[in-house]
Amino acid sequence: MKLGIIADTHENMPMIAKAIKLFNDKKVDLVLHAGDFISPITAKEFKELKMKMIGIFGNNDGEKFYLREKFKNIGEIYEDYCELELDGKKVAMMHQPKFLDSLIAAAKYDLIIYGHTHEVDIRKGKPLVINPGECGGWLTGKSTVAIVDTKTMKAEIFELGEGF
Repeated sequence: MKLGIIADTHENMPMIAKAIKLFNDKKVDLVLHAGDFISPITAKEFKELKMKMIGIFGNNDGEKFYLREKFKNIGEIYEDYCELELDGKKVAMMHQPKFLDSLIAAAKYDLIIYGHTHEVDIRKGKPLVINPGECGGWLTGKSTVAIVDTKTMKAEIFELGEGF
């Protein structure tokens, strides 16, 4: 299973559109959003996904009711943490990495996804830990997303630059 991993979109509509194009072109099976959509208007771009999306709220997601409402035909949005089983792999996803070390130490997950820091982080091993960086690009100047293959447990970062 190919997972598209995205976080911290921060309402940057052009970069969200590029991320969605990448996920559609790469034929990912599911998109996981690790929080900070910012507003319901972002659903306009996410509607172009050709696959389901599961997301969580970030610390900047204030309009939770309308975010859920606008995304109801795109996928599900949970609070700030969720656990999933995908392709036989146990996945934990959170926005803020408050419990990251504890989740790693628990040794019960194959994949841990987080956002919030706006910095790319890939830690290979069991679990595979990934922060795709920020799709929005407002803080670092780089708009990034990731794709994870659950069969090989390999992750790749994609920069959504000008030439993408």
